[in-house]
Amino acid sequence: MKVADQFVKMLEEAGVKHFYAITGDSLNHVNHAIKKSEKLKWIHVRHEETGAYAASAEAQLTGRLACCAGSSGPGHVHLINGLYDANRSYAPVLALASTEVSAMAGTSFFQETEPLKLFEDCSVYNEIANTPEQAFRMMRSAMLAASGKNGVAVVGLPGDVSSQDAFPTEILPIQRIDNETVIPAQPDIDLLAKKLNGSKKITLFCGAGCQDAGDELLQLSSLLQAPIVSSFKGKMQVMDGQPNIVGITALLGVPSANNAVFEADVLLMLGTDFPYSWFLPEKTWTAQIDIRPENIGRRTNVHLSLHGDVKQTLSLLLPKLEKKANNEFLTQKVNQYQTVLKHLARQASNQGKEYYISPEYVTTVIDRQADKNAVFTIDTGMNCVWAARYLTSFRTRSMIGSFNHGSMGNALPHAIGAALACPDRQVVCLCGDGGLSMALGELSTVMQYQLPIKIFVYNNRSLGMVKLEMEAEGLPDWQVDMQNPDFQKVAEANNVHAITVTHPEYVADAVAEAFAYNGPVLVNLHTDANALILPARTEVKQMMGFIHSMYRKLLDGNFEEVKSQIGNVMVDI
Repeated sequence: MKVADQFVKMLEEAGVKHFYAITGDSLNHVNHAIKKSEKLKWIHVRHEETGAYAASAEAQLTGRLACCAGSSGPGHVHLINGLYDANRSYAPVLALASTEVSAMAGTSFFQETEPLKLFEDCSVYNEIANTPEQAFRMMRSAMLAASGKNGVAVVGLPGDVSSQDAFPTEILPIQRIDNETVIPAQPDIDLLAKKLNGSKKITLFCGAGCQDAGDELLQLSSLLQAPIVSSFKGKMQVMDGQPNIVGITALLGVPSANNAVFEADVLLMLGTDFPYSWFLPEKTWTAQIDIRPENIGRRTNVHLSLHGDVKQTLSLLLPKLEKKANNEFLTQKVNQYQTVLKHLARQASNQGKEYYISPEYVTTVIDRQADKNAVFTIDTGMNCVWAARYLTSFRTRSMIGSFNHGSMGNALPHAIGAALACPDRQVVCLCGDGGLSMALGELSTVMQYQLPIKIFVYNNRSLGMVKLEMEAEGLPDWQVDMQNPDFQKVAEANNVHAITVTHPEYVADAVAEAFAYNGPVLVNLHTDANALILPARTEVKQMMGFIHSMYRKLLDGNFEEVKSQIGNVMVDI
């Protein structure tokens, strides 16, 4: 058994199913070892970044270790962006960074990089193995670190070491580590209960850390008569089945959610590391519960910090709470949310016109026809706005995006990993034309493995979010226009079934055809680049001037004034 064979055997024992990579000389022995495996499949992506994204999606959806690789210096650098995203998404991913011959290390050899420096900022484990024994021990440590810390573990493996005789030892199964239950100290739970029992207007701000705590959230909201606000990342799990939900907050969200956050006497943050501090109150009494202690208090002032699992902490808190009779605050926010939903529905009912199809309408059509257990992958940019507002939440659905890293071009690579990880689920890829342009080569990967991904391209011939940002700063939008190829022809050149839609009356039929087709499909939808994230009835000139004014006030540090004015505008809208 060679080191490469041993490595593959360890991956098999850890339950890894796919190895996302582009082969190269320093990976050749690993390639040969995987060729002999009956349990591990090599997935030939067209760019190593895609391999990292795909592994990330697989790890997030299954909870098990996923694996990708990059060959020598260029392969290492190509991995970086996807690994940053995976690490910031808490995805257990093992990245193999195969290197030049070990004797040449440190001599500026052909394609040489320094993996220890290169991957330090995007990993929870990062080492280089220079002997077979090191390779075995480091691989095992890396797998355990990735699983136990929910992050990226990198092992550098010189090509010559992978071809040496393996360290003679028994290969035992490497299971995913189940982190032990963490709960806050009892006095802190008692203090939180006392504060909640004595407060009138309470808002629950919930993130992805509430994924398994749906029933407890419902009980908590009912006892406290508290509206539930969701982060975008927590949308599918938090919003499903909750009668007291008032929507997603911040720019992607809705006025009822923002109002609920700023008008509360007490804000309880549950499993969220929501980064935009200007959408969080600084003076409101705030408590935060999070399994990751480093998340607590780094976005806004927190008066009570509780390090613990949300579900377990709530199970201890609930028996200590008194049922509140006054539901005025909750009713007010729920009614506001119902008004917002009616307005959003009116927005989506405007289908647009030829070559300027309403993206709101497109998203509602996709949402209605998609499976109740579909996996959605979302490109960064305006697509996030439409997904946040128009995709219906079901706990059986999943949504993957570059939520923390915010990278373009993630949706199709994520969809590849999702399709391989969940072959029994519908995978719906919502691409921007800018994002798809960055990943066009992966249509060949989709074709090669006949992955039945449904790719919907919001082709607005523009970098829509960047265009809006430039206008908001009072700058002329320049270099944001896209001269796109014919995406249908590009897809067909890759033997992917494709449809182009330029008129709104054909959207529903095209979506139905895509979902009915047995195989990969790309639907090229010509959408309106001027669709705005604020309601259309607001005068564009006034809205842009307002946003520009608020931006300048933020730069000057006038946070309270900005919050007040944004709140007034949201109420008016």
